[in-house]
Amino acid sequence: MSQTNSPHHPAVLAELQQRTDDVQLRIADRITAFAGSMRFVYLHAALFTVWMLAFEGRPWPTLTLVVSLEAIFLSTFVMIGQNRQAAFQQAKADHDYGTVDQLLEENTRLTRQIHLLTADVHEVLVDRRRPGAPG
Repeated sequence: MSQTNSPHHPAVLAELQQRTDDVQLRIADRITAFAGSMRFVYLHAALFTVWMLAFEGRPWPTLTLVVSLEAIFLSTFVMIGQNRQAAFQQAKADHDYGTVDQLLEENTRLTRQIHLLTADVHEVLVDRRRPGAPG
């Protein structure tokens, strides 16, 4: 996909390409997408209910251990996502700064040219108004 014809920011395209290229990021994206869904909630509610009612007479110690371990891993995936989002935002901000800086330089150059042209036009008009000036 060409960046010049793309409606997406170059930092977005770079992030998408990085996610596509990195197997670990693709796995993390899938886990995060599933863990952030209602399917995840329903599945866990069903599994924990079955566990508590059918498999153990005293499910709380083991269930607490399993839920704690799962929370540790899920919070790690949340942090991975936050770190990637922060890196993406920084890349976008850096790109935007470069673009804005280029536009500022171009506007400054154009403003200077307009000033010089205005001064030239003013000089020509003032010279024409002077008595004895040609034109």
